[in-house]
Amino acid sequence: MELTQDSIYKLAPFAATLGIEFPVLTASRVRAELANRHELSTLGGGLHGGAIMSLSDLAGAVCAGLNITGDAGWTTVESTTYFLRAVRGERAAAVATPVKVGRGLINVDIDVFDEADRHCARTSQILFVQSVP
Repeated sequence: MELTQDSIYKLAPFAATLGIEFPVLTASRVRAELANRHELSTLGGGLHGGAIMSLSDLAGAVCAGLNITGDAGWTTVESTTYFLRAVRGERAAAVATPVKVGRGLINVDIDVFDEADRHCARTSQILFVQSVP
């Protein structure tokens, strides 16, 4: 499947609501970036865990979509996030890479970094692929 930032915003309007940008969109690597705005912060000024998980989920879903052929649909069925340190500074970046691309399931790992390139979170996702008859 071919995806652009505009088509992602149409398929997943939540990405546009959060203001996530996608500077890298390939089947082997997706980079998604999110500004650390005040309304997305938690106590102490770090990026809220829910915002980090949303960034990871969208990066993983886009990576899976780029690895699907035809008109198949896909959805996240399992997602586990480990928080390693607070995301501080102005931006967070999620880098998604496929681990295993199967006909029915896709496994994607997503690493989240702050603007100083410190590893802040790790997400592993399983996405279900449904063929369209």
